[in-house]
Amino acid sequence: MDGRGRLAEPVTDGAATRPAAGPGSAARRTRPRRRGRTPIRKLAQRWSGPIFEWHIPRGAGVVGVSLLLLASLGYGAVRGEHMPVVMAELRDARDAVANMFGFRLATIALSGERQLGRDKILAAAGVTERTSLLFLDATETRARLKGNPWIAEATVQKFYPSRLQIAVTERKAFALWQTSGNVAVIADDGTVLEPASRGFASLPLVVGAGAQGKAKDFLALLDRYPLIRNQMRASVLVADRRWNVKLANGINVRLPETDVAHALDILVQLDRDKKILSRDITVIDLRLPDRVVVRLSDEAAQAREEQFKPAKPKRKAGDV
Repeated sequence: MDGRGRLAEPVTDGAATRPAAGPGSAARRTRPRRRGRTPIRKLAQRWSGPIFEWHIPRGAGVVGVSLLLLASLGYGAVRGEHMPVVMAELRDARDAVANMFGFRLATIALSGERQLGRDKILAAAGVTERTSLLFLDATETRARLKGNPWIAEATVQKFYPSRLQIAVTERKAFALWQTSGNVAVIADDGTVLEPASRGFASLPLVVGAGAQGKAKDFLALLDRYPLIRNQMRASVLVADRRWNVKLANGINVRLPETDVAHALDILVQLDRDKKILSRDITVIDLRLPDRVVVRLSDEAAQAREEQFKPAKPKRKAGDV
């Protein structure tokens, strides 16, 4: 006891006083308790409440249903092939709004039209009375104009708020091209312009696959020989290699693959000296460099045969 009558606490060397160890206590002493770690059970109790809270905003259901309806309508339009109609209606609605704000096309200036009229050019450009200048794409409009085979070049200019200017360069009808039984009007670069009609009957006729691309050079060569060019009914490209010229009187002139100008010179000389183009013949073959082969018509051949047939001797009286 101390001086006040209390029991004095035992003095130790810093180690906690433990009760007497029983059997198995040595194993427990080998695993000292670690301080500073919270047991998993306590962590689970501490975080048992909700970690995040998420509230659905008001009106989200209406928006979701609207999006679902729009997606269904879009899917139906695509599967039903109605998208062009839907897009056209959307463009019309957009242009109508722009026109209300002063962007309606009040003036459309055209220049360069010859074969095509004003209505055809505006239709090719996709410009209608509902089109607004604000949403008109000049690049797209130019591309649409050049999609017409008659239009070789086009320029499109916008002048706000309501003026549009279009200038076109048209191709010229150059010849008629016949292939596979069909006849079309072509330009000098071989572009097919439209099916042939009576208005183009005076154009030269070229025939055969590939003739549309080679007609310009060949007809330019024939222009140097008016005697032949003025009598030409058709020019036929044979095997994409050489030309035959059919004349109005039915003569078929067969030209070589190369040195065509020399062959035409020979033909002109023969007509000057022998009037060969006025003879009763069907074919003049100029393909061989050292000779000219001529085929007579059936009537001329028969007349020639009769002319050179030996005369039969006259019978004398009393001959049996």
